[in-house]
Amino acid sequence: MTLTTPALLFPAISLLLLAYTNRFLVLAQLIRELNQRDNSKLEQIVKRQISNLRQRLHLIRAMQTAGVFSFLLCTLSMLFLFFEMPEIGSIVFGLSLMALVFSLMMSLYEVRISCKAIEIELESLE
Repeated sequence: MTLTTPALLFPAISLLLLAYTNRFLVLAQLIRELNQRDNSKLEQIVKRQISNLRQRLHLIRAMQTAGVFSFLLCTLSMLFLFFEMPEIGSIVFGLSLMALVFSLMMSLYEVRISCKAIEIELESLE
């Protein structure tokens, strides 16, 4: 494995973290909008959404953590390869890929939860 192998992941991980941050910002805005409503008149649908939003918030935080951890491990892998320790560099790169896979799996789960939230909103329209 050469030094450029882990370097190939840098743009992908950076874009992934940007997408996660955008999800977080949209979710934070939605929570702020819900918070501005009159709490005494919360409908059942809004109460169901709050549970959904809380779960999504925790997932996005975990996704971001795993993504950053993957980025750090990828950087460490390059460092080990730079100092001519290819065995350790390969192992650390493998760990970086595992953290990235974990992050992507959580992202997929968060998308499912997000779709469930949209279904709840559609119920309110019926």
